[in-house]
Amino acid sequence: MNMKKIAIVTDAWHPQINGVVTTLNRTIKELESFGYHVKTITPQLFKSVPCPTYPEIALSMAGPAAIRKELAEFNPHCVHIATEGPLGWVTRALCRRANFPFSTSYHTRFPEYIRARWPVPLTLSYRVLRSFHRAAGRTMVATSALMNVLQSKGFVNTVLWSRGVDTQLFTPERRLENSGKRPVFLYVGRVAVEKNIEAFLQLDLPGSKMVVGDGPAKEELVKKYPDVNFVGYKKGVELATHYASADVFVFPSLTDTFGVVLLEAMASGIPVAAYPVTGPIETVVNGVNGYLDTNLQNAALQALEVSKESCRKYALERTWKSCSKQFLKNLLIHDSQLFKA
Repeated sequence: MNMKKIAIVTDAWHPQINGVVTTLNRTIKELESFGYHVKTITPQLFKSVPCPTYPEIALSMAGPAAIRKELAEFNPHCVHIATEGPLGWVTRALCRRANFPFSTSYHTRFPEYIRARWPVPLTLSYRVLRSFHRAAGRTMVATSALMNVLQSKGFVNTVLWSRGVDTQLFTPERRLENSGKRPVFLYVGRVAVEKNIEAFLQLDLPGSKMVVGDGPAKEELVKKYPDVNFVGYKKGVELATHYASADVFVFPSLTDTFGVVLLEAMASGIPVAAYPVTGPIETVVNGVNGYLDTNLQNAALQALEVSKESCRKYALERTWKSCSKQFLKNLLIHDSQLFKA
């Protein structure tokens, strides 16, 4: 039997560092280990321009002919559109024109992100995204809570695709005791207004605070909060060491659909403090791997009492292999290949 070929189209790709890129990278590795041939169609293949307010994000300038050429040369058995950016919209149109069923995924709550920066009505943004995903045979979402939110807004054909964590990279064994005044409260992620990061920075907590990441708000926040240790982007072992060397991971976001960083912290033996909102509400169990509270300061202080072993145990049950099998089950794989040269 010929190897099945999967095309994954994503506007989020290297050199971006975020949960979407991490999820796609790990999923692709697992799919290839299962015996599938995967091609990524990303902004790196085409001329692109920096995204306004987010220059690290490349927006592809590719038109239908260029993207169709990539698809035709690969001749996939299925197409998954991971993001609602320029590449996603063009590929969506190509698939519809070819009558080629495809799947999508809903990684980011763009309506809330946009509203945090500009006065764009949520109803308008959701109408656009609803239109985008309605054309898909299946739309994959990370949690049942998010699925309920989207269904209440008129989204259809939603299915679950959870997340995993690399428990060999992220481990309590990497802990360094001299990483800061104890207890160390850690944030990892984009330093941007939509992440609600100031809700963390403003907390009156003992010990010290550390921020790992970069973004458009960093320069302003470094000046505003001189007592906070901003260390920039980290990856690999260095990132894992920062996790393991903290005492509580604080996740102030109100809009994330999941938060892979939550599992990375837990795998490192670090409890999570967060609001009881979509994402954390299905990942954090009070007293087991962290605390949820509408008062983030209370959550952070209560999380100090949570067992590191309990956090690690929870993360060990969340593997990328099982998540990738779920992703594979959700794909619309065809025996025929319609995108031929």
